[in-house]
Amino acid sequence: MPQFRLSEAARLLGVSDDTVRRWVRAGQLTAFDDSAGRKVVDGAELAAFAKAQAEQPEDPSNVGRSARNRFVGLVTEVITDKVMAQVELQCGPHRVVSLMSAEAVRELGLRPGVLAVAVVKATTVVIETPEGSR
Repeated sequence: MPQFRLSEAARLLGVSDDTVRRWVRAGQLTAFDDSAGRKVVDGAELAAFAKAQAEQPEDPSNVGRSARNRFVGLVTEVITDKVMAQVELQCGPHRVVSLMSAEAVRELGLRPGVLAVAVVKATTVVIETPEGSR
C-alpha cells in the first residue's frame, strides 16, 4: 500500500504542509504513523481526496466533443513568425503548450490574458512512476 508523508502529500496537492495538517485535524484526511513514527496518509485515500478537491473551471466554449482532456486556462505567452505560432496556457498548476498556425492565433485573438481551452486528443498517454512502484 503506497503511503505519503504529509509534506509529500502537500507537494502533490499543491498546498502547504499546514493545510494538509488542518485537513487531517478536520477529519478530511486520515493520517497514521508509519514504521518510522512519521505521519503518513494512504495513497488511495490521497488520490480520492485529490480528485474530490480538483476544481476544474467551467469550459466557456459550451461545445460538446469526444475529447475528455480539456484544460481551461489563461494564455500566458504567444510567439509567432509568418507561418507558425507557439501558444502557452497556464491551466491551474499545468502549463500547456500548443503549436498552431499564425493564422489560427489571429483568428482566435490569442494573446496573453485571454481565456482559452486546450483540448487534448491523443492515442498514446505515457504513465511513469518514480523508482518503479512504491
